[in-house]
Amino acid sequence: MTNFIDELEWRGMLHQLTPGIREHMQEGPRRAYIGFDPTAPSLTIGNYVQVMLLLHWTRAGHEAVVLFGGATGRIGDPSGKDKERELKTYEELDHNLSHQRAQMERLLQTGGGAGAQVVNNYDFYRDMNVLDFLRDVGKTLTISYMMSKDSVQNRLESGMSFTEFSYQLLQGYDFQRLYADHGVTVQMGGSDQWGNITSGTEFVRRNLEGKAFAVTTPLLTKADGSKFGKSAEGNVWLDEELTSPYDFYQFWLRADDADVATYLKYFSLQPKEAILADCATVAAHLGGEDRYREVTAIKTALAAELTERIHGAEGLATAERVTNILYGRGATADDLRALDARAFRALQGNIPTFPIDRGVLPTGLLELLSEHSDVVGSKSEAKRAVQGNAIAINKDKVSDVERQVSASELLHDTYLMVENGKKKRYLFVVT
Repeated sequence: MTNFIDELEWRGMLHQLTPGIREHMQEGPRRAYIGFDPTAPSLTIGNYVQVMLLLHWTRAGHEAVVLFGGATGRIGDPSGKDKERELKTYEELDHNLSHQRAQMERLLQTGGGAGAQVVNNYDFYRDMNVLDFLRDVGKTLTISYMMSKDSVQNRLESGMSFTEFSYQLLQGYDFQRLYADHGVTVQMGGSDQWGNITSGTEFVRRNLEGKAFAVTTPLLTKADGSKFGKSAEGNVWLDEELTSPYDFYQFWLRADDADVATYLKYFSLQPKEAILADCATVAAHLGGEDRYREVTAIKTALAAELTERIHGAEGLATAERVTNILYGRGATADDLRALDARAFRALQGNIPTFPIDRGVLPTGLLELLSEHSDVVGSKSEAKRAVQGNAIAINKDKVSDVERQVSASELLHDTYLMVENGKKKRYLFVVT
């Protein structure tokens, strides 16, 4: 059983905490919560920082509550924003919440945690009218107290509506309800949530005469200062339909070496000694030693650990097969045929892709290469490539210049891979 605060400290995941929390946790298992607003269609790898916080909490023997913002998602959290959020429709929020709830329940189990109780804060407000809100919630905090928070101060010049200003009250009341109804005494979140979280401890203190506590993690950024959780294509989602297992896997492989030690401490569940040894290897490499192969192996192991945790053994196998086909040596026709349709959809964005009408098939290989794509510049160039043993279809070499390509060769009745030489790969997508 680990000590939760000690675990966060060596991992570099502790930003702020309220006084007395260590003693509070030593008195017995405690219950903590983290809130998630369902404003996106899926959780992202940025959200996974907070999932890891919940995992460390439950692995330390405590109980977790996940609070989904069915109500606060309708308002919009101003924290970290320089302008008013665009409000989502209720239908979209409800759909997002349902999907994220299923994701969260699976993620907490696959990370080796004890799971969590899931609560929707819409239940706190659905029967509350505006007069009740103003009397029971609005009277708790003074305007001067609310104005002192960074999330408000940072928006005064650009403008903040009363709607977003009220978010702090809602999150504070959330903590009060969870304290009273579920015995929750600790709220956790990112450092940008400190103001909202401590408002919640004030709700508990003033309205219930109780003692509540707060823990926050640093906001995770990349070594170049850019926001963590983004790739060149945009958000890294935890939904395989939005970010394929291959692209998820590649996110970690392509990480800047300067970020690897931080990612290991935040996300790996390997033993502490192994993580620190890997961090020492990365530091030596960054310090000038030639540890390239070792660092590549560390990144590959981290990519595999996280891809399997998020997408399962099948997702990892798919990611590794696609990676081997695109960058490895020795990939075979059997490896290509083992890919599912999701993997081919991932390939579409990573190698040159040509749409082709199904009515074109069957067609001559030379025509396919020169007239229905730009694999080669001309029919004569296509002929030379075939005669030079440079062309392969679905990983099988072709030597016959009269070769016909038919629909029966399509993988998943849609895809055809063509290679020209050892490094040039193309995908035909038949519609």
